[in-house]
Amino acid sequence: MTTRVDGLQAEIEELKSSALWLSAAPVIPIAFALYVVATSSPDPAYGTLPGVILLLLAPAVWWLVHKSYYRVAALALVCGLFCANSLLIHWRIPEEAVVFLALPAGLTAVLIGSPAGAAAAVACCIYLLFGVSQVDAVLRIAAAVNLWATLWLIWLSSRPLLLARQWFESNYEQSRATLEKSRDYQFQLRQALDDLTEAHHQLTQLNRLAHDLRHQADEARRSKEQFVANVSHELRTPLNMIIGFSEMALNSPETYGPNIPQSLLADLEIVLRNSQHLSSLIDDVLDLSQIEAGQMALMKERAALSKIVDEAVTAVQPLFNSKGLTLRSDIPLNLPELYCDRVRIRQVLLNLLSNAGRFTARGGVRVRARADEGAIIISVADTGPGIKADEMDEIFKPFQQVDGTIHSHWAGSGLGLSVSKHFVELHKGRMWLESEPGQGATFYFRLPVEEAISTEADGMMRWFSPYSAYVERTRIPSLPASADRPRLIVIEDGRALFRLLARYLDNVEIVPVTSAEEALEAIEAFPAQALLVNAASVGESLGRIENEIALPFGLPVIICSLPGPGFAADSLGADDYLIKPISRDDLLAALDRLEHEVNTILIVDDEPDVLRLFRRMLASAGRNYRVLRASSALQARQIMLDTAPDVVLSDLVMPEQDGYQLIAEMKADPALRDIPIVVTSARDPSSQPTVSKSLAVVRGGGIAIPQLLTAVSTLVSALSPGEVNLRVESGEELPLAEGLAEEAGGAQA
Repeated sequence: MTTRVDGLQAEIEELKSSALWLSAAPVIPIAFALYVVATSSPDPAYGTLPGVILLLLAPAVWWLVHKSYYRVAALALVCGLFCANSLLIHWRIPEEAVVFLALPAGLTAVLIGSPAGAAAAVACCIYLLFGVSQVDAVLRIAAAVNLWATLWLIWLSSRPLLLARQWFESNYEQSRATLEKSRDYQFQLRQALDDLTEAHHQLTQLNRLAHDLRHQADEARRSKEQFVANVSHELRTPLNMIIGFSEMALNSPETYGPNIPQSLLADLEIVLRNSQHLSSLIDDVLDLSQIEAGQMALMKERAALSKIVDEAVTAVQPLFNSKGLTLRSDIPLNLPELYCDRVRIRQVLLNLLSNAGRFTARGGVRVRARADEGAIIISVADTGPGIKADEMDEIFKPFQQVDGTIHSHWAGSGLGLSVSKHFVELHKGRMWLESEPGQGATFYFRLPVEEAISTEADGMMRWFSPYSAYVERTRIPSLPASADRPRLIVIEDGRALFRLLARYLDNVEIVPVTSAEEALEAIEAFPAQALLVNAASVGESLGRIENEIALPFGLPVIICSLPGPGFAADSLGADDYLIKPISRDDLLAALDRLEHEVNTILIVDDEPDVLRLFRRMLASAGRNYRVLRASSALQARQIMLDTAPDVVLSDLVMPEQDGYQLIAEMKADPALRDIPIVVTSARDPSSQPTVSKSLAVVRGGGIAIPQLLTAVSTLVSALSPGEVNLRVESGEELPLAEGLAEEAGGAQA
């Protein structure tokens, strides 16, 4: 705001300066005019003096304006004009010159301001009343009227400009306040967009994780269902043997001899009854597993619903008769035939009627059917205890019952309704329930008369509900696109590869870990695009990963040998390698990693400041170290011969003899070879031109031929010394047999 006001004020001053220039310009012609008038008068000196004043006034005003003395220049101009005019009035050249007093007063109002102009007008009026008594009174009155009329005209003409200025300043203040609010809103909006972008990025990662978890869940579900199906089939064989022999012993006991105890037959009857119950449970489990595994095949045919209902009613009639319940069916004969698997639909009715018979103590059950727009709705209503509203959603789940206790007096496994619902849905139908506690329950299922043509594709479409309404998006989101950053897992002891990737790869999330177990945990938390391993031996790491680690399917593993500080220390024969700048914690941690106690430390560096810094670090640790210092390798060798230190902290780059030669001489001297060496250097081993000599790639699940060809083309183009462009034709397929034949021919050649 201050800057804007200052700029506006400067513009106003510039306009006033230009007005002052324009006001001073006519002074010179007026001076010459006075000179001409003076020559015709009796005393020429009377007209010459005012002209001289005006001639001197013009350059003085211009000089003051040039020096930025605006107010002084304006006062000089007004005062000069007033003096010249006063001389003319006193000398009466001519007598009517009193009317020109309006000129200095008007210029004062224009150049300095309206209050100053009014003050000048008052002064001129006083001058007219008391200073020029020799002038005619009428002429003085006319001059005063002219004076105030001039000021009034000036004020009247400048009033719109003043109002415009006030309006501009007011609007400017409002605009500035609005601008500040808009900036605040823009900042808040930018923050909200950043938060939404970050949330979108996290949501993308969670979606990727959910996709992988769903894939794993599908695999686990299929494995479980296949296992249940296999086990169910395996259980059926011994169970059939038990049932068969039990029925044979009960129906034809004479086959096993004339004297079979009745108690044994009673026990066999219990065995048979429980075996049959177990067989029905296994059938339900097998049906459910086949349905969920997508292996349940339907044998569809044209069938009359009335016959299917009669068969089911006949099968469960003994249960109802034993409990004194009624069982009625109300099936119109004019219903169209169903295109269905009559065995599975009969099983659905048997399950519903059996459940109704078991849970109903008084009254009975009624089966009804009616046509409904290309489908038939069948209902099974009972007079049992009913089902609570909060239990209706759970009752169709496997192994769920209204009374879920293990000692329930209603027998059953809780699979009948779940299997029945799946059978109905396999026919592109729907099953639901209506019930009130104490009013009984009614199960409905709707079956299409003709075969429903499904437009849904297998796979991912099974995750969408066919009953949810589709709502089309009416507005295009204005959020900025969130870049889905690739995620790389890096396994290494140090941080050489991590620093290299973080330095040169943008928009990549890099997760450093130290072991394969941590890497697998990180991959399970969020999927990664690749796993990178930095190891000293690429061959050993390759063998360990292939033999000991279960890689996720499709995950590429890249193994390289990037020389970090640990590798550099081994190659130099040192015990540790620290890269400058070195913190006190890093220095003390390196000393703690040594295998023996440290009391005396020798610091070798050609920089005095480094020697002082390391000495201060060691002294501030409070461990009572004895610190020796050497500014060259020769001095360090002499100190080591005189006083054997417990460890040497040595730089590599030094004049005369560098750290490499010092380390080599220490290893060659039997008296010094056992002294631990910690290299303190500004050279980062991972920043050298050549950082790795070998590279290996492993992929979970194997590498297909197109992937192998693409990888070979990319590696050859990147690593070949010349410019090589290998192009793999994506549209041309390589048959497996021909490929193997070509490999065999190449091997023989």
